[in-house]
Amino acid sequence: MLRSLAVFVLLLAGAPASMAAPVEFQTSSLWIKSSDKTHKFTVELAVTRAQKARGLMFRKAMPADRGMLFDYGASSNITMWMKNTYLPLDMIFIDGNGRISHIVERTIPLSESLISGEEPARAVLELNGGTVSRLALKPGDQVLHRIFGNGPEAAK
Repeated sequence: MLRSLAVFVLLLAGAPASMAAPVEFQTSSLWIKSSDKTHKFTVELAVTRAQKARGLMFRKAMPADRGMLFDYGASSNITMWMKNTYLPLDMIFIDGNGRISHIVERTIPLSESLISGEEPARAVLELNGGTVSRLALKPGDQVLHRIFGNGPEAAK
């Protein structure tokens, strides 16, 4: 009995560490064309189930020109949350043609409330909270990236 209890306690003690284990992400360039300006970001790509599940969890800071692009491969009703995410984020929902369809600004860190777009989307771009307002991004703006077939990297 004591041995079983000891094993259980050890498993529980190791759970938070394993949950925070590193997940590798590839990076690429992404541009947003808004009115007469084009804004460049370096984004980490969340494509696999493990990458999407981890996202930006457990991070305490992110440079202003960085973000994470969640690629779902086809348009669907996407739901996100902020569990274990310490940074306030702007979530930009993007359709299959690379157009911004919906924006949720300054999400609440660590919240488990569900966040979704108003219509099906192909991808979600997460940027630091306040970026959308600072750059005056809006629905209808164009996102350029290879996953939409419209970025300079599309030919690669």
